[in-house]
Amino acid sequence: MAWSQDEERMLAQIEQHLVDDDPRLVSRLESFNERVRRSEARAGGESVGGRRFQRSTVIILISWLLIATLVAALLIMVLQHETAAALALAAAF
Repeated sequence: MAWSQDEERMLAQIEQHLVDDDPRLVSRLESFNERVRRSEARAGGESVGGRRFQRSTVIILISWLLIATLVAALLIMVLQHETAAALALAAAF
């Protein structure tokens, strides 16, 4: 299932906020990714599309995707709740 434009925009905003709020995290993740790339290059082994995926890399990727999905779902729930509250308030008047 493809992301809608609103969902992609929200995820991009979340990513940008994380980058703005915690530059150390960004630096650590970039450093980690570079070490993984170097380790994979040294290890060789089976390639998938020219790259070798280690179990830890797949687990981290799935974890990030799960976190992003949960954050997006929470944002959608909050936005729906705010919309419902606004409609209820408008109906009261």
